[in-house]
Amino acid sequence: MIIAGEASGDLLAAELVAALRDELAKIQARYTPEPQAIETSLTPRFFGAGGPKMRAAGVDTAFDLTEHAAIGLDAARKYSQLWRYLRQLARLAIDQKPDGIICVDYSGFNLRLASAIRRYTRKRRGPFHNWHPRIVQYVSPQVWASRPGRARRVERDVDLLLSIFPFEKDWYALHAPRLKVEYVGHPVVDRYAAFNVRAEQPAETPMVALLPGSRAGELRRHLPVLRDAAHEIARGRSLEFHMVLPTAALAEIARGFDWPDRTNIHIGGLPEVLPRMTIALASTGTVTMECAYFRVPTVAFYKTSWLTYEIGKRIVTVGYLAMPNVLAGHEVFPEFVQHNATGQNIARAALELIENDSRRIEIRQKLQKIISLLGPLGGARRAARAITRLL
Repeated sequence: MIIAGEASGDLLAAELVAALRDELAKIQARYTPEPQAIETSLTPRFFGAGGPKMRAAGVDTAFDLTEHAAIGLDAARKYSQLWRYLRQLARLAIDQKPDGIICVDYSGFNLRLASAIRRYTRKRRGPFHNWHPRIVQYVSPQVWASRPGRARRVERDVDLLLSIFPFEKDWYALHAPRLKVEYVGHPVVDRYAAFNVRAEQPAETPMVALLPGSRAGELRRHLPVLRDAAHEIARGRSLEFHMVLPTAALAEIARGFDWPDRTNIHIGGLPEVLPRMTIALASTGTVTMECAYFRVPTVAFYKTSWLTYEIGKRIVTVGYLAMPNVLAGHEVFPEFVQHNATGQNIARAALELIENDSRRIEIRQKLQKIISLLGPLGGARRAARAITRLL
């Protein structure tokens, strides 16, 4: 059983499923003395909840959980709906009794699901209750950034944590020493290996990527800011804007805003767009790591609801939201959060990057070092092997 709740997790899960099929196919049959076969096939079957990429990979999805991706107050507004989905997936797991349950990112939802299944199995032990699924969390919740006590909950309910950042294994060794953690590497290394990372280009005809996020709630807050920044950047200048969004529904929302001339809105195709960009304006999230992989100097920003921000600033212990900045330990990407995330501030930082060739070259050199930390090729394969060993 495999569950992903966001567009990035949907893609990550699809890549893992492909690798798992190959790894599980290599397992040799183990013959036992029972006259009646206990297992009739070694061919894996995948089911759960996710998005279109998981379905294309052959996962039998009960519903598209990625359509309801939300965090913070947006998730609270969808609480009853998400709770129904959680109970439906818990019941599906109990009915189907999979050998393994793989939770891909989306930790707020997935860790609750893991806890519900663990409660069920702990209450049912004995000779007639032999279902004890292995539970895997693929991508660590950012417990090292806020509420570190959640690590104990992960330790209690999860059999294996697959980490995509190199520092996490040591962090868990101190805070949740009984939890089995394996660092498998970041998916961008495999995902974009076939794409060229271009050399620095002169900025006579700048091209700016606009990357507002992958959730409808994010777009509602980010698009007005990006619109203002884009108009400020475009004033009296010849350049192009390229916005990339994961779905047609989000692209339709974006088309409802007034953008400068020569603004193109793309549905997917990020690895084709990024190598051509002079700079990017990106929400703090997975996409900042994709910008880092393609060595695109980026202005990072994020806006959320007032309540979510007020709670977050009291519990977040890291100094940055953009992951390249976290990995570097200092501000590689200029970063603007909440009240500072204004069109004027973002435009000012963007123009500094566009007009300063040496600054862009310096950032690209730092990004090269950051990406070198993310492991060699084969992250999905290493994750699949770790899960296969656990099963």
